Amino acid sequence: MKKVIILLLLFSVKIHAQKPLTAILGAFRDEVKLLEDSLQHKQEVMVKGIRFVTGDFRGRPIVVALTGVGKVNAAMTTTILLMNWQPSQLIFTGIAGGVNPMILPGDMVIAKSTIQHDFGKINSQGMLMWNTRNPIDDKVNPMYFPADSVLFLRATKASNLTKFKEIEGRKIKVMSGIVATGDVFVNSDEKVKVLQEQAKADATEMEGAAVAQVCYQLKIPCLILRSISDNANSKAHVDMNIFASIAAYNSASLVLGILGDL
Repeated sequence: MKKVIILLLLFSVKIHAQKPLTAILGAFRDEVKLLEDSLQHKQEVMVKGIRFVTGDFRGRPIVVALTGVGKVNAAMTTTILLMNWQPSQLIFTGIAGGVNPMILPGDMVIAKSTIQHDFGKINSQGMLMWNTRNPIDDKVNPMYFPADSVLFLRATKASNLTKFKEIEGRKIKVMSGIVATGDVFVNSDEKVKVLQEQAKADATEMEGAAVAQVCYQLKIPCLILRSISDNANSKAHVDMNIFASIAAYNSASLVLGILGDL
């Protein structure tokens, strides 16, 4: 079994040497299923117990993986992927809670930047967000991790051509914005207001900024895409169960549009 894994990894490296490879990550199965199903010449590779699916889409080498929920899981899977496949860019796709009152379930947020809303200190006045620090050179990271400009522009272009699933007959809206990441599922009207005021967030989730930080520190172009499954308020746990599968499909559809443009 180990020999098979080594051979597959060598095969992936060989492909990468010939053409740029794109990495795609998601936290839930529904977030990556459409992408896996769209690959040709699929191979499964297990590394440290994590399942990676390699293949190609319209001749472009792709590797897809499921991170699981939360910043630590996302950062771990991202690091293992980067070390074994050396992709030329990485896209994270999936669902999120809407913070901006103008967006509704099914709508898309192309992250122009991401921020960790739970990294910092708590005092009597509340949460004070801090910058993270790069352990490689000990420099302070930006508070907001910027999206790769090329991927961001391609996503914006692809969004105009992508056919999204509608919700209750409503046309899906696509916007750029700020995605706030934390190790909490936000199910609170009060917390939504805090994220609006402190992080200037448009959406909130549990992985994006951790992935963006790893990619920023290792100099890998990165883009976070999120489709809204709920509005992160007191009804979030109900709405997520209703709209999550459609939201996941819409985000993955946009990824396919970006890949087609690449």
